[in-house]
Amino acid sequence: MEDVFLGSEAIDRNELTWGQLRWRYRPIYPDVYMRRFADRSLYANTVGAWLWCGRRAPITGRAASALHGSLWVDENAPVELIWHNNRPPNGIVTRNEHFAYDDVMEMHDMAVATPQRVAYDLGRHMSRNAAVTHLDALARATGLAADHVTPLIERYKGARGIRRLRTAIELMDGGAQSPKETWLRLLLIDAGYPRPATQIPVFDESGRAFAYLDMGWEDLMITVEYDGDHHRTDRVQYSWDVKRLRRVQQIGWHHIKVIAEDRPRDILERVAHAWATRRDSSDGR
Repeated sequence: MEDVFLGSEAIDRNELTWGQLRWRYRPIYPDVYMRRFADRSLYANTVGAWLWCGRRAPITGRAASALHGSLWVDENAPVELIWHNNRPPNGIVTRNEHFAYDDVMEMHDMAVATPQRVAYDLGRHMSRNAAVTHLDALARATGLAADHVTPLIERYKGARGIRRLRTAIELMDGGAQSPKETWLRLLLIDAGYPRPATQIPVFDESGRAFAYLDMGWEDLMITVEYDGDHHRTDRVQYSWDVKRLRRVQQIGWHHIKVIAEDRPRDILERVAHAWATRRDSSDGR
């Protein structure tokens, strides 16, 4: 038996009896089953949604972005389908929207929206910060860029959420390596700072890049980096980060480390101080 399957098909093929189906398996959607004690993952839900729609509706949204390799997608995220059914079961969202043949590709024997179509849907249907977080991850996984999405805006003129989409894809940056980095970058942009560059290379005396900074402004040599939990969970990585930071600072970078406990106001005060200090230094040259 497949991990996720249609109960009616299994019965028709004489692979199971109704009694075996009820006792050994559990339904996740109408007529869609999986082993009773198996973990219910986003991938299992995605396969189940594909089966539930009769293998007809393209998968889009967060479930599709995960299939394309995006990280940081919640395992409990609903599976979105481009389909006209207006009474989907819990865990499935259907959107009665237009799509073209080249909006869809085959993955894992399922019809899945292309990365650009996924971005088009994410940007229209999610709040700005949530959309940018998922778009960053999609761009990092696939190399997606804003100009890959704009043709769909022209193709589907008048679609809902286009203004929201334009904002989201303009802010998209595949250099973000975590949702917290996306959050931090948006905080800086919303505070009025020029858009920071991401994954800034720092070179040693031989011209070799020994570090890539999360984000910052190269002209002022100011970098802002989010410090995750590896200082508690990975001593080797933490040791390397400390040595890396020393070298970055020796070269002349002003380094601002942000941790989970920092308040946005405090972060922005530190950034403002760094900008004022660097500008004063530039004026005094």
